Amino acid sequence: MLLLLGPPLAHSAEGAGRRAAKNASPPGDGRARIQLPQQDAAAIGRKIWRNECSGTVEGLTSWNAGEDFPSLGIGHFIWYVKGRPGPFDESFPKLIAYLRARRVPMPEWLATQQGSPWKTRESFLAERDSPRMKELRQFLANTVSAQTDFIVNRLEQALPKMLGVTPPGDRARLEANFYKTATTKQGVYALIDYVNFKGEGVKKEERYRDQGWGLRDVLLAMGDTPGGAASANEFSEAAKRVLQRRVKNAPPERGEGRWLNGWMNRCEGYKRGV
Repeated sequence: MLLLLGPPLAHSAEGAGRRAAKNASPPGDGRARIQLPQQDAAAIGRKIWRNECSGTVEGLTSWNAGEDFPSLGIGHFIWYVKGRPGPFDESFPKLIAYLRARRVPMPEWLATQQGSPWKTRESFLAERDSPRMKELRQFLANTVSAQTDFIVNRLEQALPKMLGVTPPGDRARLEANFYKTATTKQGVYALIDYVNFKGEGVKKEERYRDQGWGLRDVLLAMGDTPGGAASANEFSEAAKRVLQRRVKNAPPERGEGRWLNGWMNRCEGYKRGV
């Protein structure tokens, strides 16, 4: 069992020093803590880096065509231009706040920057080889383990938030599917990667036609399973169904169908694990 419950983790800046929980707490009390051996956490970080950035340093800073924001770090964390918020969870400022709280050294301009300093994709690409962009990529390459800690922390905080926006009649099923999926390393990886990939599913703005695509939506879309590999495999299939629904519901001008094959491959990878 890789997901245990107990006292908060002592997260370090580079992910060292995780300690196992000694006393179990009841599921759903908001104190869930993911206990991963350091080698598993490192492997998950590398896998997410490969998923999002092809495992390259250059891929740590990108601005996709058709998007209104850059995506940075191993998790392609979103950074909006100041005054131009969008429908998706803005995760890069949360990452920076997380790292600052843990006293991770970073470029001074990054620690104080409010909103993306690049206003357009064109200006971002024009500065791709600038000293500031190179400094940012090096910082992100040096903090892969800390970014993995941040992603793990997001999952730790996700369950109580997901339960809070779920109708009472569905909460037990959501919670059961969460813990069944978390009974294997394969399942823990799937949960961690997906919450980083598509968010928790708790924001009303992250919906098309009143249907979301976050972790909450996948857990509610799962069929009944006994736990173990069967639950991780069902999570994979449920994630595919939810993302296919997203593309079907998306505004045509977004052209989200161009991403679907990659999304399906990523979700299929949950059956293989790390």
